[in-house]
Amino acid sequence: MSAGSKAKAPTHSRARNMIHFHRDLENLEKRVWMLASRVLQTVDQAIQALCERQIELALALLEPDVDTQIDQEEVEVENECLKILALYQPVATDLRRVAGILKINTDLERMGDLSINIAERAVAFLRGRVILPTPPQLREMTDLAKVMVHRSLEAFRRNDSQLAREICLMDERVDRINCQIIEHLIGVMKQSPDNIEPGLNLFSTSRHLERIADHATNIAEDVVYMVEGEIIRHHPEALVRETTRH
Repeated sequence: MSAGSKAKAPTHSRARNMIHFHRDLENLEKRVWMLASRVLQTVDQAIQALCERQIELALALLEPDVDTQIDQEEVEVENECLKILALYQPVATDLRRVAGILKINTDLERMGDLSINIAERAVAFLRGRVILPTPPQLREMTDLAKVMVHRSLEAFRRNDSQLAREICLMDERVDRINCQIIEHLIGVMKQSPDNIEPGLNLFSTSRHLERIADHATNIAEDVVYMVEGEIIRHHPEALVRETTRH
C-alpha cells in the first residue's frame, strides 16, 4: 500500500464514523420527540381533567401503564445517549447536543410525573365533600405553563435559542401567578374548616403547574447551551441582555 493510501484510510474511517454518528443522533432526537409528544399529551389531559372537572379523564392517567411507559422511554433515551457518548466521543457542538438531550430527557420524565400528580389531586378534589370554585388565576397559569412547554420543545426541535430565551423570561410571570393563587387559597381556607382539604388539593395543583413551567424553562436553557454554548442558568442578567440585543 502506498503512503498516500495509508494517509487516506483514517480520513475515510472518520468520515464513516461521522455519518454513523449523525444517523444515530437523528434517531435519538426522534425518540426524544416521541417521548415529548407523550408527555405533552399527559400534561394536557391532566389539566383538562381538573379545569373541566372530568374525573374519568384524571382516572385514566392513574392507570399504571401511563407512568410506566414514560419511565421506560426515558431510560431507553438515556441509554442511547450514553452509548453515543461512549462510541463516538463527540466534541464541541455535537457533544453539547447529546448532553442537552440527556438533560431534556430527565425534564420530560419529571413533567410526566407532575402530570400524574395533578391527576391525583384532581381525583381527590372532585371526589371531595366540598368542591371549591377554582381560583380565577388558575386558568391563566395553566395556559401559560402549557405554552411554555410547547414552545420549549419547539425551540429544541428548531435549534432556536432566541425562542428559548423568550421562554425563560416567562417563568417569572408563572411564579407571580402561583403566589397569587396561594394567597387566594389561604383566604378561602380561613373561611371554613371544610375548605381546607379541597384548598390543599388546589394548592398542590398550582405548585405542580409551577414546577412544570420550571422544567420547561430548564429545557429552554439547555437549548441556549446547545446552540450557543452559553450556560445561562442562574444568570438572569445575561438572559435579559442577550434577549434585548436580539
